[in-house]
Amino acid sequence: MPNTAKSTSIPPQDRLIVALDLPEAAAAKALVERIGDAAVFYKIGMELCMAPGFFELLAWLRGRGNKVFVDLKFFDIPETVARAVSALSEHGAQFCTIHGNQAIMEAAAKAKGNGLKVLAVTALTSLDRGDLDDLGFHCDVEALVLSRARRALAAGCDGVVSSGLEVAKLRAEAPRELIVVTPGIRPVDNRVDSDQKRVMTPARALQAGADYLVVGRPIRDAADPRAAAQAIQAEIAAALA
Repeated sequence: MPNTAKSTSIPPQDRLIVALDLPEAAAAKALVERIGDAAVFYKIGMELCMAPGFFELLAWLRGRGNKVFVDLKFFDIPETVARAVSALSEHGAQFCTIHGNQAIMEAAAKAKGNGLKVLAVTALTSLDRGDLDDLGFHCDVEALVLSRARRALAAGCDGVVSSGLEVAKLRAEAPRELIVVTPGIRPVDNRVDSDQKRVMTPARALQAGADYLVVGRPIRDAADPRAAAQAIQAEIAAALA
């Protein structure tokens, strides 16, 4: 499956997805308000799902005109995953994530409705070669990501979540229509957090072929989150120029 020309249909400002990895909805709202118009797209995940007000936060973000990525990595029997994805599609989110085998991915893709796009997780950015050995995957990370991407595409998923380190090889095989969302983005090269082992800078990830970049701590923990988001937006704009 040869790659086509780099996508230009995504507005540059939409390519930054800010991860709202916070313990409560009120803190997430406060961060969004501090960031202001420096970001359009936000990710809400498992931590917030365990706190009161998850769907109210989603509705609040949508009411502000923001886009929402619900990152819950649905993983259960296919029928249960299908019902969860179908229910989520009524809430106006743009993206959701799923885990699991071919049947799970196919069920999610069939249940997504019109507006929601389903992204299959390939390999978490917290995993390295040793972790895959422990989990019983007798292949390298790159081979696993490519295999998962092929299966996701065949199942009808809209895209994948992939570390930037595997994006270039993925793009060499996947059609341009396959959405690639890349977490583990750090604005400073060679910075590796203890729980993020496969990271990449915004410019390098985009040049490799990523469509969207997920950034959490470098914005959330910055003294000025708005300025941090603006700096990453500037790097994205320069990489796409």
